[in-house]
Amino acid sequence: MMLDNLPRGTIVIEDLEVGMMRYLQKVVTDEDIEMFAQVSTDRNPVHLDDDYAQDTIFEGRIAHGMLTAGLISAVIGEQLPGHGTVYLGQTLKFMAPVRPGDMVRAEVTVEAIDHAKRRVTLATRCLVGDTVVLKGEAVVLAPSRKFD
Repeated sequence: MMLDNLPRGTIVIEDLEVGMMRYLQKVVTDEDIEMFAQVSTDRNPVHLDDDYAQDTIFEGRIAHGMLTAGLISAVIGEQLPGHGTVYLGQTLKFMAPVRPGDMVRAEVTVEAIDHAKRRVTLATRCLVGDTVVLKGEAVVLAPSRKFD
């Protein structure tokens, strides 16, 4: 289940403003982790095996970092700028683990807009409570009222 602050759709580049922010919240479940392992073929036991994970630095199972990063992709693709957006690049810094049952909040904020190139730079981050678990920056090609 996802909790959003706004409906799905598109915000064209002409309507974007620096500082605009959108987010979604999702509880990462055991099923999500298992499905992500299946789809990605990343079956690292730190994600799937309680006994193995207990003996790691995380002292328990964690979600795949890219599963968490995928929530940022959902905000960009569905809300800000939304449908019609083309992902050009994304930096990621993993700050803290996400565990099964954690509520993750994925936030995307407009940092800069290059109207001539239709490029938008977005600050991206994910939080569990007040803890930033992932941060980075995305560059996207935004949809335009004029061209699309």
